[in-house]
Amino acid sequence: MERGFSATSLREITTGAKVNLAAVNYHFGSKETLIEAVLTRRLQPLNEVRLAELTDLESGSRGKSPSLEAILNVFVGAAFKLDGDPTAGGSVFLRLLGRAFTEPSEQVRNILQRQYSTVAERYKRAFMRALPAMPEDELVWRMQFLFGAISYTMAGTNVMQLVAGCNLADADNHQAVTRRLVAFLTAGLKAPVPPKPGSAQKRRSPK
Repeated sequence: MERGFSATSLREITTGAKVNLAAVNYHFGSKETLIEAVLTRRLQPLNEVRLAELTDLESGSRGKSPSLEAILNVFVGAAFKLDGDPTAGGSVFLRLLGRAFTEPSEQVRNILQRQYSTVAERYKRAFMRALPAMPEDELVWRMQFLFGAISYTMAGTNVMQLVAGCNLADADNHQAVTRRLVAFLTAGLKAPVPPKPGSAQKRRSPK
């Protein structure tokens, strides 16, 4: 969580965990397999909750699409609930997960793709129903920004500390963070679709 996957050696991990390096090699074989086991152990239950809660949300909507805010509350809230749950990894795993999304390692990206492919597709369909006028290619871009904002927030990077006198209020309150983040993401997903380059000129051109 502190140094990232690539910059952390297996020997550093085993020293911190007070276990034998040979035993880790025996059980996992490599650092890549070890990090996959760590992420899968926590992500699989998290994503099962996300899928189950989205199903419940849609089932209770009487055939209508749930609101965008409700969908985002389920997706974002499930992750930030980990912050207050040490049995699920707590804030350490939440920040590890946030860092994993920005990790340049191809191995970590592949792990996350396997863990998130079903969830991402399921939520994409939910977003499409909640935003029926949104072109699919535009929605994919906005989901890219959505995952980026969530990952950055999970990583616990307080960029406002660079500005003198600016601190994030309630930064350790996962409910307050979820509320603010959902409001921001909802506005972003609902924003008007920008015109494609040249479209304004084409409309003004004489026939």
